Amino acid sequence: MKKNNIELGGTDVLDKGPFYHGTKTDMEIGDLLSAGFRSNYKLEVIMNHIYFTALPNVAGLAAALAAGDGRERVYIVEPTGSFENDPNVTDKKFPGNPTRSYRSRASLKVIGEVTDWVRLTPEELQKWQEKLANIRADSNAEIIN
Repeated sequence: MKKNNIELGGTDVLDKGPFYHGTKTDMEIGDLLSAGFRSNYKLEVIMNHIYFTALPNVAGLAAALAAGDGRERVYIVEPTGSFENDPNVTDKKFPGNPTRSYRSRASLKVIGEVTDWVRLTPEELQKWQEKLANIRADSNAEIIN
């Protein structure tokens, strides 16, 4: 299926944008985000996909949990190729794709930045970091790459 000249992979992709990517990397308009970096969830995994969402607050959570010491950033991104529902969350705890998360092997083009998403409280961030540490320590935790 084609929407906006982008071939959509997967099934039941809910969104045509805008899309967001959270990170601590300083990017410029026009820069490309791509796969091939370590997973924030399993550091030994090099990711085959770049992940993004249609929800700025979900991207903000990803920025808060991202590796590095930089400032949390939520970029507005445009997929440059096909994308699919993120199989790591789709139909897992809840039916469908409630986080409206997607992934692509193609790059994402940075087209803007959001500065007004809901940020985690220090207590919420601590809980998420503990969950992340548990995932990293669990040798059975799977990331669909």
